[in-house]
Amino acid sequence: MFRRKSSTGQARSAEALRLTDVSKVYGSGDSAVTALDGVSLSLPAGSFTAVMGPSGSGKSTLLQCAAGLDRPDSGHVVVDGEEMTGGTEAALTKFRRRRIGFVFQRYNLLPTLTVAQNTVLPLKLAGRRIDKDRARDILTQVGLGDRLSHRPDQLSGGQQQRVAIARALVTEPAVVFADEPTGALDIRSARDVLRLLQETVRVHGRTVVMVTHDPVAASYADTVIFLADGRLAGHIDHPTVDTVAERLAHLGDTLDRSAPQPFVPSADNAYTGV
Repeated sequence: MFRRKSSTGQARSAEALRLTDVSKVYGSGDSAVTALDGVSLSLPAGSFTAVMGPSGSGKSTLLQCAAGLDRPDSGHVVVDGEEMTGGTEAALTKFRRRRIGFVFQRYNLLPTLTVAQNTVLPLKLAGRRIDKDRARDILTQVGLGDRLSHRPDQLSGGQQQRVAIARALVTEPAVVFADEPTGALDIRSARDVLRLLQETVRVHGRTVVMVTHDPVAASYADTVIFLADGRLAGHIDHPTVDTVAERLAHLGDTLDRSAPQPFVPSADNAYTGV
């Protein structure tokens, strides 16, 4: 498989994320709930994918299993060409720190650390060299070059989420997972954050997978994948607010109860820059 290199020289797979027959069940017996039911998909490097579905559809479980925050009961997860195996928690943590970045709804910044310190924290935790100049460059790119010494309580919600995006980028991950990243923001801040996520793909060449319930947020993605009852229920390329809202309104009508087909987005949705 063709592999490209990051700016640090690390080889990258042309396929950023692959799930094969991934299933996850919570509980047992009569109380068992199937959160994911044989989901298969493949996302190319440099793509921006939104995952949508009603409450209980499995979208958050999909993100957690794909990101290594939870373990599927069956199936395989491959990130950047390397399978996420069922090893120890320490091994799984090391895997996440090398290949995965996170952006959460509530930012998850440490209140006692400055903007700069929060940004380089993943490098410190991973025992990697801290390049302060590069961290400063990334913070400048997200519009926070003059806020390096500020603490989270001195920033707006939108600014805190920008710090979270910078923190996700500083380790040069193969995939950035964003869980409702605009859910706590006002309209203007949400728009700014979504544009930054687009730049994460188009400028930095990363792959972004975003869980959202908002058709406006989903319209910023290249592709929207829909889930219902833990199964794939279709997708839209080049989404608009109207096409996403329409599909959501009729999601139950299109759910195929037969064996699910793997989702592979069209090639023109992949980032092709160097």
